[in-house]
Amino acid sequence: MPEGQQLNSHNSRKPGGFFAIGIFLFFGAFTSSVSAIPLLWPGTFLDRLWTLNPKAYKELVPFGRSAGILFLLLGAAFVTAGVGWFHRRVWGWRLTVAIIAAQVLGDVANCIRGEWFAGATGVAITGMLLLFLLRPKMSSAFR
Repeated sequence: MPEGQQLNSHNSRKPGGFFAIGIFLFFGAFTSSVSAIPLLWPGTFLDRLWTLNPKAYKELVPFGRSAGILFLLLGAAFVTAGVGWFHRRVWGWRLTVAIIAAQVLGDVANCIRGEWFAGATGVAITGMLLLFLLRPKMSSAFR
């Protein structure tokens, strides 16, 4: 290495899947925020989106605005993680790992509640994503 040149993780190649994970984070922010709107302001044209998951809507409606606020906070967490991710900050990687780990736990809870298919499918998908994020090649891109 020539004198005066430092090895910098920002100069190294991004691992495979890097861009896809970042896009996933911003997509999560979008869907969380859009899901919040009918809970915060019922009666908009976005109410129809809940026909895609009527069971979830039925479970969330009793919480009303509180659920909407939580969805907005989730959207903010996704945006924050996405920004940190694309800037290759360690905190962005950690926040992404925490979000996905929380989803794995939620899917395990679905299994415990008796929703075997949805829970097991979620555990399999988010579990693989979590393992992907924890690979040394991925985590080292943030140091």
